[in-house]
Amino acid sequence: MKLSLLSRYAFFGGCILITLLVIPFLSQHPGLWALFILTGLLTLVGIHDLRQERHSVCRNYPVLGHIRFLVEFIRPEIRQYLLEGDDEKLPFSRAQRSLVYARAKNEGGEKAFGTLVDVYKPGFEFIGHSMRPLPVKDPIEFRVQIGGPQCRQPYSASIFNISAMSFGALSANAIRALNKGAKMGNFAHDTGEGSISPYHREFCGDLIWELGSGYFGCRNDQGGFDPHKFESQAQDPQVKMIEIKLSQGAKPGHGGILPKHKITAEIAATRGVPMDRDCVSPSSHSAFSNPTELMHFIAQLRELSGGKPVGFKLCLGHPWEFMGIAKAMLETDILPDFIVIDGKEGGTGAAPREFSDNIGLPLREGLLFVHNTLVGINLRDKIKLGASGKIVSAFDIASIMAIGADWVNAARGFMFAIGCIQSQSCHTNKCPTGVATQDALRQQALVVPDKAQRVYNFHRNTLHTFAEMLAAAGIDCPSDIGPHHLVRRTSTTEVRLFSQIHVFLKPGELLDESFEGEFYSRMWKMARADSFDACNIDVLPSARAVRGKMAL
Repeated sequence: MKLSLLSRYAFFGGCILITLLVIPFLSQHPGLWALFILTGLLTLVGIHDLRQERHSVCRNYPVLGHIRFLVEFIRPEIRQYLLEGDDEKLPFSRAQRSLVYARAKNEGGEKAFGTLVDVYKPGFEFIGHSMRPLPVKDPIEFRVQIGGPQCRQPYSASIFNISAMSFGALSANAIRALNKGAKMGNFAHDTGEGSISPYHREFCGDLIWELGSGYFGCRNDQGGFDPHKFESQAQDPQVKMIEIKLSQGAKPGHGGILPKHKITAEIAATRGVPMDRDCVSPSSHSAFSNPTELMHFIAQLRELSGGKPVGFKLCLGHPWEFMGIAKAMLETDILPDFIVIDGKEGGTGAAPREFSDNIGLPLREGLLFVHNTLVGINLRDKIKLGASGKIVSAFDIASIMAIGADWVNAARGFMFAIGCIQSQSCHTNKCPTGVATQDALRQQALVVPDKAQRVYNFHRNTLHTFAEMLAAAGIDCPSDIGPHHLVRRTSTTEVRLFSQIHVFLKPGELLDESFEGEFYSRMWKMARADSFDACNIDVLPSARAVRGKMAL
């Protein structure tokens, strides 16, 4: 026990001893003052540690206990720069980040001496190439026409765009760089739910105005939707589409929070909110409460915007809720022009860990379900599908388009392009690269002309590589890529096509009363156009029945 006490208090005791011993010699040896001040301060720290009641480690290990907090504080940086493997995705691997940085700087993304990927590990995916590759197309041609039969101003969008990130979450210079890069490359920039700021308008890049539950930019004094304020902004020629945010990947069902320490006068004016409290977006909309009302809200926004494409974004949760929306489409004959599926693996801001880790459907499953539902009710050709969630490479684009997306969005990929180093401090207002902060001094580090060029380069070079992949596979255009072109290793001895792994419905199957697809048929019966609640819960098999079936 004495040895234990000695080891725990040895450093603290040494500081006290040295402080006392040097006092008599300070007048004769001025150089000892530095040592006296150092050990004296450490002695005071140790005395404080013994008296404080918050940290047990520091009470048991005065002075030395702080080393634990120091190491914990720098652990993410130590891991990222010294210990992390090239393919450890936390949340993006060094290899992924390096690829974005290289393409943003117009450097070659080539790698010598073969792949580092274990191609025999289950989960490995690849594209089958053709014996007759095609000439590489110009990626400028890779565009999709968005706007259904009820839209008067359809938009020709790039198949690769900037996903929703708000001014407030991102700095003014970050918004400037993203929008200028979008203008240079002729692709779209989603505003995020924080409304349209002056920095979105500075370079006149195409905008997708995202409308969240806070109705920022078009809210009344009570926080509800104001149609007159919406109309005045939505009819601006720079706004190409309107996107209603039902939920987002990082925190579906949670709403959004912008801490008050990040709210500047500009943000308050842009959003129409006070500065003395956190800016909280409700978890649900007040403009509608069921699928049918959502369809009428879409029709209202389309009319107020002058006939521009209107759609919604969601991270899929309860399957019957989306099928309720599908039933409302059929009953009202009102269709969204597009739907964006956000995977739970997405997310640029802060969220409770349980939401990030354990709520919401991953992108591929969500996209496939929405695609199948629309095919099953004969509406897939009238509604375009976008997708977002950890998309940074040409193969990411190919793998998502192969299972149903018409275009893809990326958020963190474009953040890397403007300098993000994945410090994961977005919510602290202390972003080290000026991307996700409202600190005026910090965001000066982000030089807009340079970073805008990198946004343009990343977009162009990624789509060029995508064009090369399509050509190698013998595919003429992005819309022709299908699940039979991609392959996944399912075990060390077996590979299967995506078309063999996933279920794909045939046109109109959900409307056929004889349809026997167990899961889709069951969810369809549970869905209601007049409510997001489920009906016919009895169509779900009981746990006993499932156990019995498994036993058989």
